[in-house]
Amino acid sequence: MDDRVLVYRGADQPDMSVINPESDVWQHIKIPSSYIALHHPIRYAVISNDARLIAVAGRRGLTHYNALSGRWKLFEVEKEEDALRVVGGMAWWSNVLIVACVDAGVYQIRLFSRDKPLTLSESLEVVALDSEPLLISVFDSSLLVYTADNTFHHFLIRQTRAGTRLRACGSIGFEGVVADPTKVRGMSWLVPKSQQRFGDPADDLNVATIIFLINGKLVLLRPRRSAHEEVKYDLQILADRIEFYWTHLSGIGTLENSLWGWDGTQIRIWLDALTIEKVKVDERRDAYESVSESVGILVDFYPLAVLMDKGIIVGVDQETSLRRSLDFAIFRIITTTHLFIHHVLRFHLTRNQRKEAVQFASHYQSLVYFAHALEILLHAVLEDEADARPSTPPPAINGNSSVVPEDENAVLPRVVEFLDHFDEALQVVVGCARKTEVARWGFLFDVVGKPRDLFEDTVRLLKAAMAAGEWMLCRELLRFLYSLDRSGLVLRTALSEGSALPPGYAIPSPTIDSYYPAYRSGSITSLADEAPLDPTPPLRDTSEESNGDDNSSRPGLAPRSSSWTMYGQQPNGSGTGGGFGSVGLTGLLERAFRPAA
Repeated sequence: MDDRVLVYRGADQPDMSVINPESDVWQHIKIPSSYIALHHPIRYAVISNDARLIAVAGRRGLTHYNALSGRWKLFEVEKEEDALRVVGGMAWWSNVLIVACVDAGVYQIRLFSRDKPLTLSESLEVVALDSEPLLISVFDSSLLVYTADNTFHHFLIRQTRAGTRLRACGSIGFEGVVADPTKVRGMSWLVPKSQQRFGDPADDLNVATIIFLINGKLVLLRPRRSAHEEVKYDLQILADRIEFYWTHLSGIGTLENSLWGWDGTQIRIWLDALTIEKVKVDERRDAYESVSESVGILVDFYPLAVLMDKGIIVGVDQETSLRRSLDFAIFRIITTTHLFIHHVLRFHLTRNQRKEAVQFASHYQSLVYFAHALEILLHAVLEDEADARPSTPPPAINGNSSVVPEDENAVLPRVVEFLDHFDEALQVVVGCARKTEVARWGFLFDVVGKPRDLFEDTVRLLKAAMAAGEWMLCRELLRFLYSLDRSGLVLRTALSEGSALPPGYAIPSPTIDSYYPAYRSGSITSLADEAPLDPTPPLRDTSEESNGDDNSSRPGLAPRSSSWTMYGQQPNGSGTGGGFGSVGLTGLLERAFRPAA
């Protein structure tokens, strides 16, 4: 892969394609062989915000690519390519490529236009620097440059009649903050909204929060004016052993101005950490209050990016295959995803921030896997709090049985109240109850509500699902009702009260032994054993993978649907897919309760 650039295009794909690891979401763009042969290896690569422009740089020179035309642009003069060496990185601003480089022993910032020939004489502007540039970053119309003499420079990018120009606005030395400038691996900043709207961009450096990644330490520098109007910086080390980080200056709810860091094991999130207006000053220390970590997400792959509008962390993992005919292993890179929606929701609900949780979740309500994310949230909280309960009830006092007092800090009741704000609430509870252990049902229904109330809600939902032709949802509801009472009485009562039975149709009432020999033999003890819920199931389509676990070979059980049902939508995108739309409820009942042959 050292002769090409891989560009992730999954953000433009449908939801189900993004979470399917077999989807082709990578675009392979080969680097010109004439460049890679002379200047291998590639040391820098950068892409524009719209993913239309790409630039790479090797040991000498550089080349850039336009995705619309599909063409690379190389230096027209080979001597100029050999003379230029990129040392501090590159960045795109509109169709202008900003390069930190050294030419003839002089450190400089050069601006190249994508629309002009790639030559030194066609540079839009050249700014000489006193020291070697180590890092550059572009935020809106500001260019940040960090140099080897421990100086932080701020330039303003301006569009004039003569072309794109740079205006030096100021600089700050960090001698007391950074001991070794070469250990700085990342740099960014955040300007307050009030300054963005009403202030002079040239003064942004005096009010911006600056973030450094120094030798694995994530450092936050927040400015504060002293009594003499001098700018002082309060330093806080947020975390250690951070490999890289992201800043999301525009996002959803508390994800706006959030900070994300990867430490090799988990993704650590500081929600709303960069909103300067909300930070309070600790009068005792004469400094800002410390920013606390909000969420930690364990992932078993290497993360690459966060798709904020889809609620997904995207990364890569390796897949190994061994063949008897080969003396070596074959490794393949696969794309992996992980939902972060339920992690943020649990953070809000743990702090009893129900309003913030509802507002945050409403942004993702249109996703096809939204109900699945809520089910993971309910299941995770249920399992944790059920395990935390005392295994034995407290001893009786004066002959009276003691009742376990309710925990005021319990999160499960808050989760249930939160679910009531969404139409998927009953579906989530049913799915979680069906897939969890029966021993935990009592704990769940003590919080969710009386089984009779849930039963009535289920009947109403069943009628609505039948009217809408949502046969897969009907099937799940029928399975849930049958799991409540293996004799079938609850199911027949629900169908009778809901007027759901077709005219003249009667459900047989055989014994459990004749319909479920597997249940009788003890190989399964409950319907929950048939399909346990993995707290973090892989988001993938397994409709074509049987792995020998197809229910069609198990007497008395209907064939298990593909994992598409986890997200409440069929592969064809309709609610009547999966083969049940043509048979109606009669066929559905016959399939769900077919006696063993």
